[in-house]
Amino acid sequence: MDMFSKSDPMAVIYTKGNDGSLQEIGRTEIVLNSLNPQWITKHTVTYHFEMVQMLLFRVYDVDRKLHGPQVKTLKLDEQQFLGEATCTLSEIVTKPNWLLTMDLVDVIESTNTSRPKNKGKLNVHAEEVFVSKTTTELTFRCSDLKNMDFFSKSDTFLVISKCVEGGTTIPVYKTEVLKNNLNPIWKPFLLYTSQVGSKDTPLSIECFNYNSNGNHNPLGKVQKSLAELEKLSSSGQGVHMFPSLEKDNQKKILKSQLFVDKFSERVQHTFLDYLAGGCELNFMVAVDFTNSNGNPRQPDSLHYIDHSGRPNAYQKAILEIGEVLHFYDYDKKFPLWGFGARPSDGPVSHCFNLNGSSVNSEVEGIEGIMTAYRQALFNVSLAGPTIFGPVIKAAGLRAGQALAANEKKYFVLLIITILDADKGESLQSSTGRLASRDIVQFVPFRDVIQGGEVSVAQSLLAELPSQFLTYMRNRDILP
Repeated sequence: MDMFSKSDPMAVIYTKGNDGSLQEIGRTEIVLNSLNPQWITKHTVTYHFEMVQMLLFRVYDVDRKLHGPQVKTLKLDEQQFLGEATCTLSEIVTKPNWLLTMDLVDVIESTNTSRPKNKGKLNVHAEEVFVSKTTTELTFRCSDLKNMDFFSKSDTFLVISKCVEGGTTIPVYKTEVLKNNLNPIWKPFLLYTSQVGSKDTPLSIECFNYNSNGNHNPLGKVQKSLAELEKLSSSGQGVHMFPSLEKDNQKKILKSQLFVDKFSERVQHTFLDYLAGGCELNFMVAVDFTNSNGNPRQPDSLHYIDHSGRPNAYQKAILEIGEVLHFYDYDKKFPLWGFGARPSDGPVSHCFNLNGSSVNSEVEGIEGIMTAYRQALFNVSLAGPTIFGPVIKAAGLRAGQALAANEKKYFVLLIITILDADKGESLQSSTGRLASRDIVQFVPFRDVIQGGEVSVAQSLLAELPSQFLTYMRNRDILP
């Protein structure tokens, strides 16, 4: 863009919020007199699997008279704009060698559906920083917990959550439930530093008394970072807990204490290592068509299709989860089932292909899921009861076939149902065999409908990388 020489380009990197707001991450150095610049400056972005993280890259030709000042002080509106490109962080980390090539377009053209004018290409390369491969093995115990049961002692468990902006928390781990125990010692577990953000990120550690109705009694909590937990472990001392409810938390200290019996750090393969090694996530969906959802033609039904275009709770859940997971499913063909209805005036089925096919359950892309779902509402009769077994069996059959073929796949089944299935206990088969891993995550339907600061995808998917890694470690599967 210079009159008597080549451009002097600089790139600026932004994160882009759901509302379109931009936050600058940083700027590269200026490469003098080049139409094919290779920038060296690196910028760190914390990877969150459970979120769609939009990135925006803008390239400028810097006025040569301004080469003296540091790049961070340059006024961008005084530089010649060369083009921009947008992508998600998930797109980058799922590409071979973590290298993504994008076309540069004008600002106006980038929001236009017409074919943009070619203004060059931008290559973006990512690499994982070493700290995110650090994993911490923790063993927690508590003493003198409050007894909340009349005829027995409390059934206790911990929920560890990372604290994010706005004061909200996102669960990253939940311990097993220890019954009739006011001085519990839970099993050791692993936390990746990348799961929580950094070693200095505040963590909320909250203790509950388990209730089968899902209304668990809070017994107390503490807030500590991994760095602080390490010091606590070294000292051998406990820390007193505070009441969980804000109205009770008037600087009151409980008798109950939390101890860190083990704090051990080591480097292990990460979730991103497995992605780089060719592993993929296969997304599957099952939708509840029982009559407890209400008449789909009535506005009070959970299946009601609003002609204004506003998605119902089922559509919202599919979109939020699908927008995150589809990047990791490389063929973008998703098995889609319904349960609890009569398809085409036949008998009640607890596992039928939502696309109407008798042989193939797959649909193309997230839009394929949405289209098949809308069409099914006119082709099935809602019935009941709510039975998950056949759907889980169909999903398990697919996973078993991939395992037998030595395919690098991990299967994720989203069951969307009105039934409150969160009993808090370990899953078991019809023969009584307990599940070896906690691989089920529940989010109440009311959270989908009402929304909130933490999205449904964040609540459901935050624990998935650790579940994936537990599976790989248990089977000695390397990236």
